[in-house]
Amino acid sequence: MFRHQGLKRTHAHNLKIATILSFVAGLVNVVGFISIGRLTTNVTGHFAFLVNDFLNFDFIDGLILFLYLFAFFLGSFVSSTIIEITSKKSDKNIFVVPVAIEVLILLYLAFEGTNLVSTAPNIIALLLLFAMGLQNSLVTRISNAVVRTTHLTGLFTDLGIEVSQLFFYKEVAQRAKLLSNIQLRFSIITFFFIGGICGGLLYKQVGYYVLFLPSGLLVLGLIYDQLKLNVLKLRRKLGTHG
Repeated sequence: MFRHQGLKRTHAHNLKIATILSFVAGLVNVVGFISIGRLTTNVTGHFAFLVNDFLNFDFIDGLILFLYLFAFFLGSFVSSTIIEITSKKSDKNIFVVPVAIEVLILLYLAFEGTNLVSTAPNIIALLLLFAMGLQNSLVTRISNAVVRTTHLTGLFTDLGIEVSQLFFYKEVAQRAKLLSNIQLRFSIITFFFIGGICGGLLYKQVGYYVLFLPSGLLVLGLIYDQLKLNVLKLRRKLGTHG
């Protein structure tokens, strides 16, 4: 799911990672908005507010919004840099460190988020935007830009294009490709929505402890990949001895 790249990566791999990470992003998006009134999975809206603040000479708020943009960029930069460094040694576990950092950020906020809401809400926004930058860069890199999970604008654009193409592309191979892409887009949108619903409902019950859920899912994803790798190695070993 995480470790396959290039020609080894299949539609099934992309579908698995898309469902998990889009659920995480949807949950984070709603929790961030409900708790501190900030968008925490993308920066498009912040850009408009940033321009508005500067036009109104509100430079303090403008600076904060600039830091939001920079946090997302920095997360993407850090994730890509770690992947590049790790890939020089091995291409099998390049995803582990970025995912681990995201998990640590979510766990930190699960414990401290309630305190930070009243004292430092911008810290929450910066950390979540950094985490989502990490995630978006990671999934974009390992899926060859096929999967993006932290915002839906591009997904709806691609979905509209691909659904319209169904009316014109009649060859079996073309339609199969289009249908697999549409399935992927729908899966991301659906699980982003489900993540948002779960985040909203659970936040009202347990507050920032809800972030244990996406943290656990990410850890389970890492464990799943490692177990599959171990099974594959065992099969090869038994096959060699056989």
